Amino acid sequence: MKRVTAILAAGLLALAAPVLAGDTPAPEGAEVHFVNLSEGDTVESPVTVIFGLKGMGVAPAGTDVNATGHHHLLVDRPPLGEGPNGEEELNTSLPADEHHRHFGGGQTQTTLELEPGPHTLQLVLADHNHVPHDPPVTSDRISIAVK
Repeated sequence: MKRVTAILAAGLLALAAPVLAGDTPAPEGAEVHFVNLSEGDTVESPVTVIFGLKGMGVAPAGTDVNATGHHHLLVDRPPLGEGPNGEEELNTSLPADEHHRHFGGGQTQTTLELEPGPHTLQLVLADHNHVPHDPPVTSDRISIAVK
């Protein structure tokens, strides 16, 4: 029985591997950007962040529809692909923590409680499995100051 379970588990992992391969294509020219924030802005907390998207649609996590994804907001961390996991994070599901905010319900804005001081923000559009598209659809990483 243990052998059958091990074989089934290996088979399921083999099927899941392509899903987590970061191979969901992004249309040429797709862009994500901040609608209401720019590099160097000084703001007050709570900070409203509005997500902009061009060339793709928004769909909730788990919805596998061509040319769609859902937003992730990277807070106070290196740009996507330059973090502790480097390029590996371009091919795996983004984590969910204080530095990786997920908007799997298809949300296009959020309000953040940020401590006074400098902060960095970057938007990333990811596929139905929270994996960045290929090529990645990311905004520039911006720095803001919170009063």
